[in-house]
Amino acid sequence: MTLPLTQEQVRLSRRISMVLRHRPESAGITLDSNGWVPIDTLLAALHITRAELDLVVAGNDKSRFAIEADRIRASQGHSRRVNVDLGLAPATPPARLFHGTPRANIPPIMREGLRPRTRRHVHLSPDTDTATRVGTRRSTDVAILRVDTSAMSAAGHLFYRSANGVWLTDGVPPAYLRLFT
Repeated sequence: MTLPLTQEQVRLSRRISMVLRHRPESAGITLDSNGWVPIDTLLAALHITRAELDLVVAGNDKSRFAIEADRIRASQGHSRRVNVDLGLAPATPPARLFHGTPRANIPPIMREGLRPRTRRHVHLSPDTDTATRVGTRRSTDVAILRVDTSAMSAAGHLFYRSANGVWLTDGVPPAYLRLFT
C-alpha cells in the first residue's frame, strides 16, 4: 500500500523521475549502463535527505523507482536518449493488456498503432483500472484500448515485464488494437 504524498513530495517524485528517466545530466549525475545511480549521489545532487527519498519511494503509486542495496533507478519509462539496459528478459504476457490514453489520441493510434515516440517502449497495463489511471494523467476524457497480446506474441513481438508490473513492448501495430471504452 502506498502512502499519500504531499504536494511537495509529488513535486520531488516528478523531479526524481525526470532525472532518472530523462535528464540525469540536469542534476549532474551519470547513470550506469543499467540505469542505476548510488543513492548518496542522487541525494547530494538533489539536496534531499534519505528520509525524504524514502517517503517519495514508499508513496509512489506506481512503484516507479527500484532500490537495490545502496542504489536507485527508475523501473521503466526512460527516454530514448537515456541509453540504459534494464536487463529485462522477454516474458509471456497475459492474453490481453490495456492502454489508457486521451480519447483525442484514438484516431491516429488506430491508424498508426501505439508507438513509443520519445520513450524506449510502449507501456501497457494489466487491467482497465490501471490503464484508466494512466490515461487520466493527461486528460479527463480517457479511452481504453485492448491489446491482443496473444496474437502479437504468436506473430513474434516481444514483451517485457518491469519490476513494478508494467508491461513493455517496442510498439503495437493497429491490427492488435481494439477500443475497449
